[in-house]
Amino acid sequence: MWCTGAAMLLIACLAACSGDRHESTVKAEPHPALAVDGSAIGLFAQHPDQWLSTGRTYSEQHYSPLEQITTANVAQLGAAWEADLSSPRFGIEATPVMADGVLYVSSSWGRVFAFDAATGRQLWFYDAKVQGAWLRQGCCKPVNRGVAIWKGRVFVAAFDGRLIALDAATGREVWSTDTTGHQPAYTITGAPRVVKGKVIIGNAGADFGVRGYFSAYDAETGSLVWRFYVVPGDPKKGFEHPELAQAAQTWDPNRDWSIGGGGNAWDSFSYDPELDLLYVGTGNAGPWDPRVRNPGGGDSLFVSSILAIKSDTGRLAWHYQTTPADMWDYNATQNIVLADLDVEGRTRKVLMQAPKNGFFYVLDRATGELIAADKFVRVNWAERVDLKSGRPIPTGAADYTKGVKLVFPSPYGGHNWQPMSFSPKTGLVYIPARDIGWVWGAATATWFYQGFDLRKLTKEDVLKQTQGLLIAWDPVARKPAWAVQQKTITNGGTLVTAGGVVVQGTEDGYIRCYDAASGKLLHELFVGTGIVAAPISYSVGGVQYVALTAGWNGVKTTPDDATTPAAYDNAGRLIVLKLGGGPARVAQQKPLPSFFDDDTPQPLSAVKAGAHLYYTYCYVCHSVVGESGVMPDLRRMSHSTYEIFDQIVSGGALEGAGMASFADVLKSEDVANIRSYVVDWAQRSRRGEPALQLDTGSSLTSGGGRQGL
Repeated sequence: MWCTGAAMLLIACLAACSGDRHESTVKAEPHPALAVDGSAIGLFAQHPDQWLSTGRTYSEQHYSPLEQITTANVAQLGAAWEADLSSPRFGIEATPVMADGVLYVSSSWGRVFAFDAATGRQLWFYDAKVQGAWLRQGCCKPVNRGVAIWKGRVFVAAFDGRLIALDAATGREVWSTDTTGHQPAYTITGAPRVVKGKVIIGNAGADFGVRGYFSAYDAETGSLVWRFYVVPGDPKKGFEHPELAQAAQTWDPNRDWSIGGGGNAWDSFSYDPELDLLYVGTGNAGPWDPRVRNPGGGDSLFVSSILAIKSDTGRLAWHYQTTPADMWDYNATQNIVLADLDVEGRTRKVLMQAPKNGFFYVLDRATGELIAADKFVRVNWAERVDLKSGRPIPTGAADYTKGVKLVFPSPYGGHNWQPMSFSPKTGLVYIPARDIGWVWGAATATWFYQGFDLRKLTKEDVLKQTQGLLIAWDPVARKPAWAVQQKTITNGGTLVTAGGVVVQGTEDGYIRCYDAASGKLLHELFVGTGIVAAPISYSVGGVQYVALTAGWNGVKTTPDDATTPAAYDNAGRLIVLKLGGGPARVAQQKPLPSFFDDDTPQPLSAVKAGAHLYYTYCYVCHSVVGESGVMPDLRRMSHSTYEIFDQIVSGGALEGAGMASFADVLKSEDVANIRSYVVDWAQRSRRGEPALQLDTGSSLTSGGGRQGL
C-alpha cells in the first residue's frame, strides 16, 4: 500500500476555455499519506531513493543519484522480479514512478498497476476500459507513457481522452474528466504532470490535422483551470487567449480554418519551481504538406516549438520555434531537460532538447535566449541555426513541393519521444538517436529511406546509411563525447546514474549497461522482448533497483526487418533488476506465419486501386513494409480471415481488438480492392518481389488521409 513521505511531478501548460464534459464519480478524500507535492518532487537532487516523476524530478533529467550500482559491479545485475502488464500485443512506452516502496506503472489504453517495489506483489489494478474501436482515432497504437502521483492520488490519461484520478492506496476511481470532448482523431498517449495542484495534460492528433492544445485541471476536483491552444482558430471567431493573435500573423488568413493545423503537445512537460515556468514541447504541423495546411506561407506558430508557460494562469512567458513552417513532421515534443551549466565562464540556467529535426538546442530557460544549436545526427534540411535570429538556414534540398527529396532526418526523427538523460556528474546528455532519412514526394515504394530507387542500391549500401545510435552529447563543448552504433534503429530511452552507468533497452530485446564516461559496454541481459521505454532506478531497504517496461512499439525500418517479424513475444511486462539477481526471463519465441498462399491472379486495376486505399487508410497500423512489429502483417492472413475480410473492415467484427469498422469511408468495392492488393502483395512477397510500385506521388505527403508516426 501507499505509505509515507514523497511526491511527484506534473507539468503544466496554458489555456483558457471551457466545454469539457466533467464526470465526477467518487467523492473521496486523498489517502492520508505524507503529501506527494512539489516540494517532494523538487528540481534536482531531492529524495534520491524515490522516483516521483517520469523524469524523477521536475527537471526531467532521468538521472538517479544512487551509487550502489557502479561500473565496477554492474555485471552482477540480474532479475529481481517481473510482472505482466496485460498488454499482449501493443507496445509499452511507460516510465514507472516509485514512492515509499510502491511502484506505479501504466500499460496500453490507460491501464494502471501498483506493485510492491521490492517484491513485485501486485497491490491493485485499474482498467480505463477504453473501447477498442477508438484505436482508429490514433496514429501510433494505444500506448501510454506513464502516470503522475500527487497527495495520495495517481493520475492517468486514457487513450480516448479522459484524465482520471485514482486513489493511490486502492486504485479506486476518484474523478474522471473528458479532456477532448470525445472528438475524432484526438487521443492521449503522454503522461500527465502535476504542478502546484494542477494536472497538466495535452493530446495527440496533429498528423490528422486537428487543432492542438493542452490543459490544466484541478487535482482535487478535476475542474478545468486553464487551456492553451497551440495554433489559432478562425480569426473571424475571435481568439481564446491573446497569444493566438500573435500566432495568427504567421498563418494564411485565407486558409481553410476547418483544418486544425496540428501542434499537439502530446508528451513533453518540465517545470522550474524557482522561475514558476512550465516548459511545453509542441507537435508538428498538420497536415504535413504546407500547400494544404497554410498555402500562403508562414511559420505556423506555435507548432514545433518550446513554450514557457506561467503555471498559475496558462499565459505565455516566451516561445522558441525549432522548425518554422514545419513540413517534415518535426515534433518538438521530445523531453526537455533542465540543468545549470557553465557556459563561457558563467553558470546559466538552461533547458536542453534534441527534437526530431536533428539539432541539439540549449536555451536560457528564464528568457528563451538561444545559446547553442548543433547537429547531432545527419541533417540536410537546414545548413545551420543562426544564433542571433534563432532561425534555421534552409538548404533548399528538402522542399518536396518542388520534387522528390531525400531528407535527413526522417519523420521518425534524429531523436523521438524515447527520453534522453543528463548526468550532472559527467555533464553529458545521453541521446537514443536515429540516423535515418526519408524520401518525400516519391511513390510509396521509397517510403523509408532506402535510396531514391531501391534497385540502384545494394543491401550493403542501405545498411551503411541507416543506423541507431547512443550518443553522449557534451552541451558545453557542443559535440559528442562518444557514440555507440547500434544494431537496430529504434531503441529505448536512457537512464544515467551517479554510479556512472547508462542503462538502455533495445529493439532486439537487450538491456544494455554502458560506462557513462566512455561508452564501453559493461553488461547486457537478453530478454527477447523489444524495449522502447526508459528505465528508472530506486532504492528500498538499502537495495538499489533498476526497473523498465518491455514491449516494443514502432515500425520496422531496416531491409532485413521488412521481411522478418520479431522472433519473440511482444507481451508487455515490467522487469526489475538488482545486484545479485537471477537470470532474466526470455520471452517466448513466436512461430512465423506463412504468406497467404492463394495464387489466383488479381486484376491489376483492382490491385492499383487497393494500393492507394491501403496507403490512405491501412498503412498507419499495418505498415508499408509488411512487418510492423506490432499489428498483424496482412500478407500473412489466414484463409479464414480472407473469407471474412469484408466483415472485419466494414462490419467491425474485430472492434473489440482495436480493428474498427471503416464502413463510413470505404464502400464494399473499396474493401474488395484492398483485399486484392494485399493478396497480390503476398504473392509478390512469396516470389521475393517488392509490392506494386505506385506510379503517382504518395498520399503520405499530400496532406490528406491518415498520416502519422
